[in-house]
Amino acid sequence: MASEIYPSLTQCAIVAAAFKILLFPAYKSTDFEVHRNWLAITNSLPLWDWYYENTSEWTLDYPPFFAYFEWVMSQVAKLVDPAMLRVYNLDYDSWQTIYFQRFTVIITELLLVYALQMFIDSAHGTISKRTTQAAAISILLSPGLLIIDHIHFQYNGVMYGVLIASLVLARKKSSLLLSGLVFAALLCMKHIYLYLAPAYFVFLLRAYCLSPKSIFRIQFLNCLKLGSGIIAIFGVAFGPFALKGQIPQILSRLFPFSRGLCHAYWAPNVWAIYSFLDRLLIILAPRIGLSVKTDALQSVTRGLVGDTSFAVLPDIAPKVCFLLTLLFQGIPLIKLFFYPTWDNFIGAVTLCGYASFLFGWHVHEKAILLVIIPFSLIALKDRRHLGAFRPLAVAGHVSLFPLLFTPAEFPIKTIYTIFWLILFLMAFDRLAPAASTARFFVFDRLSTLYITVSIPLILYTSLIHGIVFGKSYEFLPLMFTSSYCAVGVVGSWIGFWVVYFTS
Repeated sequence: MASEIYPSLTQCAIVAAAFKILLFPAYKSTDFEVHRNWLAITNSLPLWDWYYENTSEWTLDYPPFFAYFEWVMSQVAKLVDPAMLRVYNLDYDSWQTIYFQRFTVIITELLLVYALQMFIDSAHGTISKRTTQAAAISILLSPGLLIIDHIHFQYNGVMYGVLIASLVLARKKSSLLLSGLVFAALLCMKHIYLYLAPAYFVFLLRAYCLSPKSIFRIQFLNCLKLGSGIIAIFGVAFGPFALKGQIPQILSRLFPFSRGLCHAYWAPNVWAIYSFLDRLLIILAPRIGLSVKTDALQSVTRGLVGDTSFAVLPDIAPKVCFLLTLLFQGIPLIKLFFYPTWDNFIGAVTLCGYASFLFGWHVHEKAILLVIIPFSLIALKDRRHLGAFRPLAVAGHVSLFPLLFTPAEFPIKTIYTIFWLILFLMAFDRLAPAASTARFFVFDRLSTLYITVSIPLILYTSLIHGIVFGKSYEFLPLMFTSSYCAVGVVGSWIGFWVVYFTS
């Protein structure tokens, strides 16, 4: 029974919440002010002004369901400190405001706990319960969620709770419709989950809208229920704004394509490796006869608005990112269409997350959770899956370290992440069953070597560089971290491709 497996998810959630409360005074990023401003906008202004208000540079740029979510929280916020709800009260951070906003992250994360318990309850048999509980606890205690939500400040926990609930509901034929509707609601909370939508579309088309006996037989009633449900959800979210003709304004907020290829800190993807090669070629260009674009030297890949210039390598256009993302999302969907099992669905969702992260335009490093969290649900399927997951777990979490650059948070992020990696990778290694097909010896050894290198990298970027160079060459630690993590994410992606198509 699940009750015989310790520690329970509830016990871990209580301990984790207590630890997160201790982090209330910790560093907070500009995202804290972003969400305070959104509380003020949704509480103080009429609905029709939400997506036009620009007193602060941190304008509302999430879909309407998240705006409604902020409005609900603002009803409580005005009882705590009404001053936080004044639109012109920029950078306001009274201790009441800090404690309120920090506490709302913990409270709303209860939805994640509920979804993870759904995942545990969906497993059958003692062994399966044990592995699913280990995976669930690893997500709950994720260094990624701790760093991004509880220190840096965001509300990813509640939204990944919605995503996991949707994925778990897809495990049973009887709840496929609800799975699709829950995911539609999630898209109306945060549009980044559109990256996962192709996998949902193919899976629901094949498993719910088409007959299991023949792909040429359409189940029209199911199509009607799913289609009308999705239209109703989007209608509730966007309908009021559509009546006022504000959809173009909302879309301009949600999709600001004027941004550069790379974020200010390179997310660990293919473009980080591309940018690193460009940096190297700047040095080597005079020796090997390559031309260098002098106007790009000072702005290359800094991630500022409109900044997509490379000094030696060709510039990358948004349509290139789109086509590469579409290509590498589409290939796994072919297998999903012909073999619409739940494991293949989670695998396809994971590979869609990989493709969007590795090839997308202006990708944030925080988007790596789009890959790590779905992958965690099947990482313990067998040792081949675990082999592909290991470098992702290391690279993905280490890549988040630059988000916390203050000295006080260094021991928290470092010790917590290393402890999590040791604890869960060792536990996963014991729990993952043997694979039915042979593993790749070379890949496993390279993965071990890669993980080993992370320790000196963390020491150099966090301590040694500052001691040796002081304030000079500040870009080096970021470049090394991003490039190292990019190699791990790309290697993990290749490894999982092999696992996905040979399982």
